[in-house]
Amino acid sequence: MNDALAPEEIARKIKRTGIGKAKFDLIQTSILGIMAGAFIGLGGIFALTVAVNPDLGTGPARLLVGLAFSLGLLLVVVTGSELFTGNNLMVASFFSRRISGRELTRNWSLAFAANLIGALIVVFLLYLSRWWAQGDYSFSARTIQVANDKVNLAFGTAFVRGLLANILVCLAVWLAVAGRSLMDKMIGIILPITAFVAAGFEHSIANMFFLPLGWLVSTDSSALAAAGLSAGDVSRLNLAWISHNLLAVTLGNIVGGALVGLANWTVYLRRQ
Repeated sequence: MNDALAPEEIARKIKRTGIGKAKFDLIQTSILGIMAGAFIGLGGIFALTVAVNPDLGTGPARLLVGLAFSLGLLLVVVTGSELFTGNNLMVASFFSRRISGRELTRNWSLAFAANLIGALIVVFLLYLSRWWAQGDYSFSARTIQVANDKVNLAFGTAFVRGLLANILVCLAVWLAVAGRSLMDKMIGIILPITAFVAAGFEHSIANMFFLPLGWLVSTDSSALAAAGLSAGDVSRLNLAWISHNLLAVTLGNIVGGALVGLANWTVYLRRQ
């Protein structure tokens, strides 16, 4: 069995990967970004499906939901897709002066927009499939509750939860890079992703899936009734409040991911 890469080797590999990502053209970044957004959406579907039965209790239920959501990042890492939050680690390449601020901003902007498109494609397909109407609308109840809880977070709360979430997401990427086999990568990804989901932290690309889906499902009267909510209770499930949440969480994600990248650059790459 091959040992995992040493920390300095991981840092160098992440730096090289960031340089390569900055050189991708528009088509490469866009397609890989759409794929990543869709994969996070697929992980979201799995997570919401597992979350339907609340009888297990808060802790065990959140643990299972986190395990299910790990599917999204696993697909992203194995396929080499462009996930905005994971790409926040590109600050290591930037501080190594191997990519410019313009290249960094271009990659992040394209990946973010493409992730949104990919997530929304999954949202619309899932909505049209009426997945949410299964189990006497029990699936829809959980979907609406998750989205409604998120849009009711204060800006500062959402920001800090976003910061914490992307520290764990970028550490999951770090551990995946350390692994040499698919099994290594799976183990490295599952624990940090499960931790951030179980803790209730906020991930911008995941919210691109959860929030629009909850908004759409809440427009169905039967789904809303199954959630035990009235139209007034979900008054913040609209474009303005979804944008409010995404702004706060995205800023938090950038800071959290950049902290991981900067810390490791400082320790392992600064003198090179």
